[in-house]
Amino acid sequence: MFSFSYKNRIAFNYILSTALLISVVFFTIYAITLYSINKHINDDILEESDEYLKQIEIDSNNAYLIQVDEWRESDNNRVNVNPVFVQFLDNNNKLIDKSPNLKKMQLQLHKDDKDNLFVDSYLNKQPIRQIQIPLFDKDKKVGYLFVAMSLDEAILILSNLRNTLFIAFPLILLLLFFIARLIAGRSIKPVTLITETSRRITTDNLKGRIILPQNKDELYVLSKTINNLLDRIENAVEREKQFTSDASHELRTPLTVLKGTLEVLVRKTRSQSEYEDKINFSISEVNRLNNLVDQLLLLARFENHKQTLRIEKIYLNAIILDVLTLYSSKINDKKIEVFHDFTKDYFIKSDNYLVSTIISNVISNAIKYSNQNGKISINLKKNGSKTICSISDNGIGIASEDIDKILNPFYRSNPTFHPEIKGSGLGLSIVERITKLLDIEFKIESDLNRGTHVYFIF
Repeated sequence: MFSFSYKNRIAFNYILSTALLISVVFFTIYAITLYSINKHINDDILEESDEYLKQIEIDSNNAYLIQVDEWRESDNNRVNVNPVFVQFLDNNNKLIDKSPNLKKMQLQLHKDDKDNLFVDSYLNKQPIRQIQIPLFDKDKKVGYLFVAMSLDEAILILSNLRNTLFIAFPLILLLLFFIARLIAGRSIKPVTLITETSRRITTDNLKGRIILPQNKDELYVLSKTINNLLDRIENAVEREKQFTSDASHELRTPLTVLKGTLEVLVRKTRSQSEYEDKINFSISEVNRLNNLVDQLLLLARFENHKQTLRIEKIYLNAIILDVLTLYSSKINDKKIEVFHDFTKDYFIKSDNYLVSTIISNVISNAIKYSNQNGKISINLKKNGSKTICSISDNGIGIASEDIDKILNPFYRSNPTFHPEIKGSGLGLSIVERITKLLDIEFKIESDLNRGTHVYFIF
């Protein structure tokens, strides 16, 4: 099996279709020429036959008399490129007369079913076409008129035409192949440019882009699609680099604090209470580190699309109450009032673990960013086939310019203004990705120093 380049395949496929078309054209030319020559010969034979039939007379003995001198003189005066052979037979099929050009030869008499029909035969091994016309007197056959013409010239013309077409066919195809190859090479030049540009693009060099062709054809669409793909790849690589950098930083911080605390403990002997305080602090840092790792693993599963869903009927009221119970100690420490008025039971079909995660992350943020003696309001309601869950607080809020940024991993809005509030900046990023995965509408509204409102529409 031959391996052709794309350019040669285009040229080859073009030649195949062109060869079929040229074959049809050549066959048509040959067929028309063959028909025209045959019709011309047939017309000439009929014309000659009519001339000779006019010169035949029938006597009283039912024998036809031929004006020999007249038809011979008429025959000699004609200038014909293609010789005409004439022959007369009587009612006993005996030769009466024939044209001088027949010499010692005689035209062949065929069966009656060939009367008035054109028949191709041979005369002295030369191809001829003849017609035998029966002569009648009062419905009685009295003889035959034979008129024939040579087919040498017609066969020569057709042979030359056939040979010319056979020779021209491969030459035309060969010429067209090189022309098609040249045109195909120019046509796929943008593809070559795309290949060269793509070859130069690596993970260390994602800035290169394919120059868009001027004509907005299929290659333009291909180039634009590849450029869009490169944009997405570049953004994904940049996000991965940023994620790796931020994750390393976030993991390093609690580890550094934990290491420093343990180093302080081993420098000298401490009292029982000091050991307990430092150990409790280390435990809190380990818990913080463990929570961060859990969040990173959850985020990584979404990045790799490995999160499998378990869709089931879940009780939304219970999930919210379980989360509030989980954070009850923090709520009590900050003396936060939590208002929730569930007028009825609300059930939805979704993934229980993931819904619990997004509710937990939002309530945790509401508690974390609420002021002392703050208020948190949680409401559930139905709107047609949709279930709406809203979680609001009157805490420190988010600046309007940071609303779009807080969904990015590790981004925190002005953390230096509130150094006492610890966090990794992963919570809302995880919430956004889970809501997209579960097809939950997620909205966030906030006013600086007035509070934040989060809506989940199931």
